[in-house]
Amino acid sequence: MDIQRINPCARWSDVTVFKGIAHFVEVPEDAGQDLAGQVSQVFSQAEASLASVASDKSQLLSVTIYVTDFAHLDTLNLAWEAWLPVGCAPSRACVKVELANPAYLLEIAFVAATAG
Repeated sequence: MDIQRINPCARWSDVTVFKGIAHFVEVPEDAGQDLAGQVSQVFSQAEASLASVASDKSQLLSVTIYVTDFAHLDTLNLAWEAWLPVGCAPSRACVKVELANPAYLLEIAFVAATAG
């Protein structure tokens, strides 16, 4: 029962894999962008994280999306639906929160199946 931790540091690992299930969280790298820009960054980072564990967005099992303002939901949902392959939507929760960096408009926690 080995746990694989990719790029661990004192506070987190970029991705944690256990029994073929990957867990990771993405936040925007450039928090100065609007929601569409931040969503695009998070999706791009998620694709890289998935690729690092031999997975892809069609293998997503569950996501928890943290947003700072529900007024952004239409923009988020349009981007989400365009990003996901047809028929591959994971289970999803969307929660309004205050994030650690006030410039972040969203943060997404992902769970995905891997080839392992």
